[in-house]
Amino acid sequence: MSEDKESAEAIVSEVHKKIRAAFDVFDHELNKTVDVREIGTIIRSLGCFPNEGELHDVIAEIEEEEPTGYIRFEKFLPTMTKVLMERKFRPIPEDLLLQAFEVLDKQKKGHLELEELTKYMTQEGEPFTQEEMEEMLSAAMDPDKNLIFYKDFVSMMTLDDPR
Repeated sequence: MSEDKESAEAIVSEVHKKIRAAFDVFDHELNKTVDVREIGTIIRSLGCFPNEGELHDVIAEIEEEEPTGYIRFEKFLPTMTKVLMERKFRPIPEDLLLQAFEVLDKQKKGHLELEELTKYMTQEGEPFTQEEMEEMLSAAMDPDKNLIFYKDFVSMMTLDDPR
């Protein structure tokens, strides 16, 4: 076997291990299935960030013909392997995220008010649910000042891509 083929197989084997480990966290019954509602969390834990439409497409691809509310590992593995190998749903780079916040910060104050951010995130584009908004604000908001210092938040949200 050539070195290239061995190295490609090693990469795929590592990807499979990551996928299995992420899936197993949510396989509470230990029967190689997870609740379909956990798929987004599993995918995000693997460093992929599909929007709601893309997530819906992935779920449609891996769901049973007659949806049961559960996803089987054997259906999840090939789809997720392809997603990871093709580097789909990569996170948005830090500079782009920062630019997005700067567009919202019309006075260039370096922060956003809670009401401003809530309005933008729940009424524009792909709106956040109340739960998503609360989760984001719990991480983003400065508890002392009740402001969102977005440079700090963006730094916290973005990771250096190891790949």
